[in-house]
Amino acid sequence: MIPDSFIQELLARVDIAEVVGRYVQLRKGGANLLGLCPFHNEKSPSFTVSPVKQFYHCFGCGAHGSAITFLMEHTGASFPEAVRSLASTVGLSVPEENRSPRQQAEDARRREEVSRHSQMLEMALAHYRKSLKQSPAAIRYLQERGLTGTIAAQFGLGWADADRQGLAKVFPRYDDPLLVEAGLVIESEDGRRYDRFRDRVMFPIRNARGHLIGFGGRVIGKGEPKYLNSPETPIFSKGNELYGLWEGRLAVRSEGQVVVVEGYMDVVGLAQQGVGNAVATLGTATTPTHVQKLLRASDKVVFSFDGDKAGRRAAWRALQACLPLLRDDISIRFLFLPDDHDPDSYVRAFGPEAFRACLDEAVALSRFLLDELASRHDLSEVEGRAACVHEAKPLLLAVPEGTLRLQLQHELARQVLLTSDELAGILAAAGPGPGAKPAPGRPSAPAAPAPPAGQGAGDHGELPPPWEGGMVVPDDPDMGWQPADSAGDEGYYGGYPDAGSSSGYGGGQAQQGQGYGKGGGGRRNFGDRKDRGEWKGKGRGRDEGPPSLAPPPGRRPVTSLAKRLLRLLLSHPELVDEMGEQQLEVLDKGPHLHLVRDLVVLAQASGARHLGALLQAAEPDSDLALVLQQALADVMAQAELPEPQVEWEDALRRIELDALRIEQSELVRGGLADPAAKAHYLELSQRITVLNKSSAR
Repeated sequence: MIPDSFIQELLARVDIAEVVGRYVQLRKGGANLLGLCPFHNEKSPSFTVSPVKQFYHCFGCGAHGSAITFLMEHTGASFPEAVRSLASTVGLSVPEENRSPRQQAEDARRREEVSRHSQMLEMALAHYRKSLKQSPAAIRYLQERGLTGTIAAQFGLGWADADRQGLAKVFPRYDDPLLVEAGLVIESEDGRRYDRFRDRVMFPIRNARGHLIGFGGRVIGKGEPKYLNSPETPIFSKGNELYGLWEGRLAVRSEGQVVVVEGYMDVVGLAQQGVGNAVATLGTATTPTHVQKLLRASDKVVFSFDGDKAGRRAAWRALQACLPLLRDDISIRFLFLPDDHDPDSYVRAFGPEAFRACLDEAVALSRFLLDELASRHDLSEVEGRAACVHEAKPLLLAVPEGTLRLQLQHELARQVLLTSDELAGILAAAGPGPGAKPAPGRPSAPAAPAPPAGQGAGDHGELPPPWEGGMVVPDDPDMGWQPADSAGDEGYYGGYPDAGSSSGYGGGQAQQGQGYGKGGGGRRNFGDRKDRGEWKGKGRGRDEGPPSLAPPPGRRPVTSLAKRLLRLLLSHPELVDEMGEQQLEVLDKGPHLHLVRDLVVLAQASGARHLGALLQAAEPDSDLALVLQQALADVMAQAELPEPQVEWEDALRRIELDALRIEQSELVRGGLADPAAKAHYLELSQRITVLNKSSAR
């Protein structure tokens, strides 16, 4: 493992403009640099690099990240490879975290094993690609499917001939045990060996980093099985991988969605016709791991299955895998083509625009779920409706709590002639489901109670009423506050011409007296907290979910307090240098501010002092990482504030004022009969006065 501290030191030393500039022609555009995005096709530059914030962001496709992320995404390097490459340019040596000699030896053995597996697979792929050029039957098959040499090169297609030991020409040591372990060779019980793949078009399978991890082979005649995958190996697990995810990564960004189809040929055929954002599971049912990878690639997913019974069964299994991972800000839909078509045949028959039109009409997951449940039961009978609820219970309980689940419950209740409350009671009696977690939300602020009968507003003695001066206990603390590899594609089929169809898609995240001035007392350096050193965005706040950065429908886009603070910190991470325990406690008082606090802790723990470093330090797929990614465009476009420290101090002051006023209202609700309560009320009033005076300065 490479220590986090080294990653932050590296990012502080490298210049992202220089790193990106090796691959992209950049020009000055105000405080930033502009260029044509290397991750999607565009004619006008929307790709922006910030030398100050040390990150890049494309306003066209959403690609973003640090210098490390850029190398990984653009060159296909792994994380360690990208780190080592950058370190070599600034004269740094990459250290390893302290590990025992046994652990280091195991790490070295594992790296060597993976390296040898990868080398063997690449050597086999080179053999298969060369063999394709020498097989008229395989070329004819691909041409009949409308595939050109260009698309074959883009996906690295090959051919495994009928020779039982064809790979012996490639590997002189055909008895090497690693050939069996890599899934290239099968050894029978009597010790005889033969190639696993024979008489098949070969589809190399790459992981999300572009590394070759296995193969899929398809017969071109009547043999069985039609598709054959590599077996489970140390680097390949077919239940975790998606074919085409690497090859289609640019198209997924460009199209804004990912389409899941059933086979390799569907993926390649769609790409040939210009629909390059398709992926396929490897002959297995869709798993939660698949869904996680899909949602990492895009927040819009369309499953496209055949319209027959088998296709609908596959779709239902995919739906069940999606349920625990649903969120209010994603879209998962299902497309069922006519019985006599798969995606490949449909797009060849009617064209890519007709297929895209079908995608636009795909059925929402919620509609598919409710319609499928209704089709399985006779809802005109009491028994049928009861059975429908019985089947729906575990499905609904698998969905995380939130608006989507609430809407599903409302729709199902209407469908089975129950009230929403009745259905909610049935689900509550069943207990929480495996995917259930608290919904995003906040506790409601207590409303100030009406004074008891016969007691006026001034009956609390000399205590100032909490509503004096127009103060209203805020129900929403944010409400209204607006602070002042395709080489060699030419002649890929050798001496044979390409098919007649056009080539498709071509592409390859102080208290006393002074408010919150810099000299506030009672601060403690972050180093005093020993429990935060490894924090990377997990844990706190995860169950509550990230706040959406988009304005609610129908409301004026008001910059909320939480969003404002996040953007302020992202633009000026150095603000955390002046924060201590007192300020963190203030953030704890504000509902919805847990992610702001988490960002402060992350910056202090990691030492990140620019946005690129913060992005790299955040735990991937955490709520904090998601919010950082959503805020990138706003941060890039945001003008520099003249006094960010003043903005920050003013925000903390407002948070504490709201918290103090809510606490006063709670004391009023208790009647203030206790002298200690009255004394505490007066203390709160004095603190409010201090904060108001410091705000007026």
